[in-house]
Amino acid sequence: MADIFEEIVRLRSQGIPAALATIINTKGSTPGRETMRLLVCEDGSFVGTVGGGCLEAEVYEAAKKVIADEKTQTLSFSLNDFDSPENGLICGGQVTIFVEPLTQPTLLIFGGGHISKAICKIAAMAGFRVEIAEDRESFASKERFPEASELHVGGMAELGGSLAIGPMTYIVVVTRGHKGDGAVLAALAAREAKPRYLGMIGSKVKRGVLFKKLREEDGVGKAWLDKIKSPVGLAIGARSHEEIAVAIVAEMIQERRQG
Repeated sequence: MADIFEEIVRLRSQGIPAALATIINTKGSTPGRETMRLLVCEDGSFVGTVGGGCLEAEVYEAAKKVIADEKTQTLSFSLNDFDSPENGLICGGQVTIFVEPLTQPTLLIFGGGHISKAICKIAAMAGFRVEIAEDRESFASKERFPEASELHVGGMAELGGSLAIGPMTYIVVVTRGHKGDGAVLAALAAREAKPRYLGMIGSKVKRGVLFKKLREEDGVGKAWLDKIKSPVGLAIGARSHEEIAVAIVAEMIQERRQG
């Protein structure tokens, strides 16, 4: 059996959502003991146990909900026929289990310019795991992006069509020009990507021109394009690179916590 703590490190390094259930208190006779843990992953796989049986099945379902909404839960069980007659729980004890999300959302930034540098730094501080995608090797370095977990170099269309995207992936498209932005969006649309958040920097005029091209030349559907946040970021009057980055990360936090 895999070590739970090693598995937690692996999941966080890859940005895979999970939830950890820990027995924090027991009273009387129970199938599990304090500090026993069950780690549940987004794909349904799990490591560890909190005692097995119908109790564990209920904890498992609670963990999947915690993964989805990123809200902790504290579960209490009385293991007796009076409280759970349908399950035949006759241990007679009581168990309290704390379930916490281990989700670290991934921010995928297409582009390695000045705004990307600021977004990377602020997003990492806010708890996002950041990946940079750039077509210029010199702009995708650890020196330039010390907070980034991954650096990807390649054509924008290639990267947009191949990088891993899940339900907890946030994407910001901020390449050095309309051509690069369009290549990324066309590639994402072709694979019907469904990130948690997708934003593109630029004015309303840029959005109109680029989206028209994507619809007419690349066959991108209007419904998919309508989900893109552009102009990106909360409307706080941002001007500098750093202020724009704050507005963008704030909008991502809003989506994470309230969306």
